[in-house]
Amino acid sequence: QVSPALRTPRLPVWLCSVSGRHSVLFGTDSRLLSDWKSERIFHLYFYSGQREQTRTAHLTIDTHSHDWEEARREGPCSPGQRRPALEMAIRTRWAGATVSWNGTDPFF
Repeated sequence: QVSPALRTPRLPVWLCSVSGRHSVLFGTDSRLLSDWKSERIFHLYFYSGQREQTRTAHLTIDTHSHDWEEARREGPCSPGQRRPALEMAIRTRWAGATVSWNGTDPFF
């Protein structure tokens, strides 16, 4: 029998396959599961288990700031428009969100 906690998680957890690698993206705020207002600015943590990742990445997600759109004059493949695959995966849930890596060099 499946535990109720596995069917209804207490914290937000996403199993990801980004660029062919499996990883975990999770939050520590249970309000993300039930209160859409908490989706304004929030924190997520990312762990891939890969050798190049020495610690869990702490990401700050802002769903109302769109500073990445300011460089529209550049083409979609220019260096100013390229984003890590993880950021693009996050934007499948929160379209247009900005992702701050908080001092960690973006990977993926």
